[in-house]
Amino acid sequence: RASKLSWWRGLVVGFCLRRVRALTGLREMPKYCLILALTRSRTILQSIGEELAQAGRLANTDDIFFLTVPEVHQAIAGTDMREKVQTRQAEYAYELKRRRIPRVLLSDGTEPEAIAHASTQLVDGQLSGTPASAGVVTARARVILDPIGAHLEPGEILVAPSTDPGWTPLFLTASGLVMEMGGPISHGAVVAREYGIPAVVGVPGATTHIVTGQEITVDGSAGIVVVEKSDPELKDALV
Repeated sequence: RASKLSWWRGLVVGFCLRRVRALTGLREMPKYCLILALTRSRTILQSIGEELAQAGRLANTDDIFFLTVPEVHQAIAGTDMREKVQTRQAEYAYELKRRRIPRVLLSDGTEPEAIAHASTQLVDGQLSGTPASAGVVTARARVILDPIGAHLEPGEILVAPSTDPGWTPLFLTASGLVMEMGGPISHGAVVAREYGIPAVVGVPGATTHIVTGQEITVDGSAGIVVVEKSDPELKDALV
């Protein structure tokens, strides 16, 4: 009886494996279709933005992306939207200066992570975050705010505000990761585990407290970053 049951289980497992191998590529299909739809929408909006810019209702073609759909209809009807777009662009530029965005805010405006970090007993030179990839590494830090044109020497520890797929090539030479934002399942944390490098994420002010060239220790198991050396002149010397 057990042998017969195992035979049926083998058939089921084999069928499931064949289905997974045949269909696993489709997991990216929804995102691919969404990108196609967004690209088409963007093309249409840009053509409308070009006409509105020529009519003097927008300053530039891409300003249309600072308007809602009802506001686009108003602009087409003849409303001058340049002042409204200028105000929103100023707000957008201000928001871009944020170095860290809380993952969770309570209804009273409290950030649970900030409270947790404040209650953690740390000695001078230590920064607290969320453990993301186990291991301990001590090496020079490289603070990078934008992956475009960035260079990371082999063995250096990557210190960044956050990461996305565009940062992945930098992980090839990094010996560790420190991020200001993100949690255990954020992009940087997942990639760090895939590459087997220690990582601590959700470290408030990491890119300001750590200077390029400083020697730091990343404890990916305890969620602690220790700044071993502090020399403000290192940043200018190594950038």
